[in-house]
Amino acid sequence: MKKRILLICIVFFTFLVGCNQNNVQRNTDLEESIYSVVEDKNNSEINLKTYTKFNWDRAVLFRPYTMEDDINKKLGVDFKDPSGIGSRDDIYLLVFLYEKKVVQYAEIERQRGDFSLTELTPSNDAIKIIRY
Repeated sequence: MKKRILLICIVFFTFLVGCNQNNVQRNTDLEESIYSVVEDKNNSEINLKTYTKFNWDRAVLFRPYTMEDDINKKLGVDFKDPSGIGSRDDIYLLVFLYEKKVVQYAEIERQRGDFSLTELTPSNDAIKIIRY
């Protein structure tokens, strides 16, 4: 009986660890690429497909002060937001999913420009740059 309970506990723990998305990678290379595009005043949009070297089938750009519950509803998955965007006004949060799992994210500084809010796919990957 004790072995059975121990086995159930191990399976349950493994399931919980496997479902945890805290190991999602922040893509700082993508952030730098986006900054380069924004700094060139001739550019009016960012085509993500050009700068992503990983598999993704959906991306969502979140505005400052977006609460984690709202992020999770929009994504359709449980994502522990490492950026703390819910209490920040200095970044946008760009989250990439592949096969309904968060695979990477980027924190995009607002100081470099504002952006159109949209849901993106590899075939519709343009984020509009809003300049003042």
